[in-house]
This record gives sequence, C-alpha cells and structure tokens, in this order.
Amino acid sequence: MRVYSWNVNGLRACGEKGFGAWLSRGRGQIVSVQEVRARPEQLPPELAAPVRWHARFAVAEKKGYSGVGTYSRRAPDAVETSLGDAELDREGRFIHLRFGALHIVNAYFPNGNGTVLPGGRRSNDRVPYKLRFYRRVFDALAPAFSAGAPILIMGDFNTAHTAVDLARPKDNKDTSGFLPEERAELARWMDAGWVDAFRRFHPEAEGRYTWWAQRNGCRERNIGWRIDYVLASPGAAPYLTAARIHTRVMGSDHCPVSVDVDQAILTGAPPP
Repeated sequence: MRVYSWNVNGLRACGEKGFGAWLSRGRGQIVSVQEVRARPEQLPPELAAPVRWHARFAVAEKKGYSGVGTYSRRAPDAVETSLGDAELDREGRFIHLRFGALHIVNAYFPNGNGTVLPGGRRSNDRVPYKLRFYRRVFDALAPAFSAGAPILIMGDFNTAHTAVDLARPKDNKDTSGFLPEERAELARWMDAGWVDAFRRFHPEAEGRYTWWAQRNGCRERNIGWRIDYVLASPGAAPYLTAARIHTRVMGSDHCPVSVDVDQAILTGAPPP
C-alpha cells in the first residue's frame, strides 16, 4: 500500500498543472497534501471530492493560506483536526485520520522566517510558534505512540534534519529551516523513536531534495532542501517496505514523497 505526501503550494494552482491526473493514475491509497490555500467549497469538484476518493480537509481562518487535506481510497474511521490549541488550530495545519489500526497524520509545520528585514534577511520571529507547533503535535501523538500504535506522520516539516539534507548548509546556518534549535527539535523526535522512512532505506543518499526555491534555476541545478518527510512510529516501522522521493513529478516547488507499507498495518497483524 502506497502513501504519499506532497506540499502542493496551492491546490487550485497545482490542479491546473495536472494534480488531478496524477492522483487518478497513481498507485497511492492515501495521499496527504499541504499548503492547500483554499476551502473545500472553493475547489473544483475534481479536487474537492474526486471520484472514488474520500477527502478530508483542515482549513485556515485566513483566506488563501495554509491548509491540509488527505485523500483516501477507503473512508477513515476517525478524523481529528484540532490540536486543542486555538492559536495553532486557526492555521489549519493538522489532520489526524485513523484507518483501522493505522494512524495517518498530515501536518504542515510552520515556516519560521517571519518578516523581511532591511537587506533582505529574515527576522526568524516565527520560530517560537514553529517549535510550539512541533511540540504540540509530538505531545498529541504521545498516547498512541506509547501504546505501540502504527502511526505515519507526514508533511512539510520545514526543517532539514542534517547537513546532508540541503545543498548549501554553510550558507543557510542562520536561515529558518536549518537553525540549531529547529534541527534539535526534529532530532528530539528521532531520539524518541520516530523513524525517518527515507533514511531507513537510503541512509547515505546525498542530493535528494524535496523543495527548491523558485529562482535562479534551483530545481534544474538541484540546489534544494529535504524538508518533506514521512516519519514512522516504532509500531509502524516494521511494516515499511520502501520510501521514495518523486523528483520528476512537477506542479509545485515541492515534489511528492512516499512510503510503501504492508497492508497488514491496517489490522495490526504482524508484518510478514
């Protein structure tokens, strides 16, 4: 069973670039998208409620901003879009679905850049909010995690974990997305037992990125960052069979990432 995650950088815009065709012809059974930037009623029918798909969305209060959505071939057994924090919930960055035993969490972690300062540098004043979101999601999943439930959390984490996860680490040491405190927070997740699915199968891979700035031919030159992840709980990791970055899929400044998992994850039966 294949599970995808993709920051679409505006679902309506991505739809005009072929998202619907990609969704319909792909192998995905579950597809999570981030940065939807629209309410379901603003989407065309083929994106709001595609044929043979179930769609669930979490939307931001601010129009045209943030938002996540998850498409699934089977209907979810439960859906939660609140983290129990009104300030975090208003940006529509979180949706937690359950399919049998499997927990699917789709999260769009905030960017910490903040405002533009004179000279073009960023204030990074959104970093505290970003770290607060990280910690609240971590805590929200803790009961299921501790109980051994199979959980896959996916999305745009807006952080490159290590120097191998971006093309120019030295140039970005003061940039949100590679700040020490951001990397330390993501490392805390790994230390707690969350498994970076891509690194499980490709531990030494270099130059494998999921986002490229839309300037100076960054994508063509592969000057990018790996900031989109699928993390597996210890209860889900044994079911992983593959992890991929789909760099050839266009339509956004990000590309999709995916994992393949054994179907037994849906029932909690032991993996083969």
